[in-house]
Amino acid sequence: MAWAFLVSAIVSEVTATLSLRMAATGRRVWYTVVVTGYLLAFAFLSLTLQRGIGIGVAYGIWTAAGVALTAVAGRFLFREPLTGVMGVGIGCIIAGVLLVELGRTH
Repeated sequence: MAWAFLVSAIVSEVTATLSLRMAATGRRVWYTVVVTGYLLAFAFLSLTLQRGIGIGVAYGIWTAAGVALTAVAGRFLFREPLTGVMGVGIGCIIAGVLLVELGRTH
């Protein structure tokens, strides 16, 4: 169940961040989605931690997935750039999170 809460936290945070982009274009109704999304993201992250996933692992996965998904969604939704260098950067973030997870067991 902890992993389901973590996935929910990621989806909520990405939704809120993408909605913030929409709100910045002058559509104030999106601020409701922004606030709700971030509140849900932190609530789900808290539930993740309560279920036993360590803060380093949970936060690392949450932020890495958030960065990757937001960059990809921004490319398709807002036609923002997603270059090869950016892809390498996302890969490095993911590799770093994996190393944190692997280091936890030793």
